[in-house]
Amino acid sequence: MTAETTTDRPSVMFVCVHNAGRSQMAAGYMSALSHGRVEVRSAGSEPADQINPVAVTAMAEEGIDITAEQPKIIRPDDVAASDVVITMGCGDTCPFFPGVRYEDWELEDPAGKDIEAVRRVRDDIRGRVEELIAELVPATT
Repeated sequence: MTAETTTDRPSVMFVCVHNAGRSQMAAGYMSALSHGRVEVRSAGSEPADQINPVAVTAMAEEGIDITAEQPKIIRPDDVAASDVVITMGCGDTCPFFPGVRYEDWELEDPAGKDIEAVRRVRDDIRGRVEELIAELVPATT
């Protein structure tokens, strides 16, 4: 029954190098804004030890708690199981699978940046996630 439920929803994987900022913020927005209508994954090619605390603060300002998340390594099975893979600066280190849709979002890396810079990245990510949700799960009347 779980596999059937999974296939009923589109799945999106967000990937960046450290899985500590951009991809975690995108995954947080996708989970919150899609209201469970999209299966969400995130990972990194070289995962950090922890999520960027400034990214956690920036997302908390939006009412989204990502404190329980941990950076994870990209697993080929997760990529292959995703309908859309959004990359954010991981370049050639991201595995490629035929039949999976890829998009590269050119976003500033928030690592080491102050809250103002991270807010700009966060807001850019939110707009992109909202557009992706509208495309993947059109509103029903």
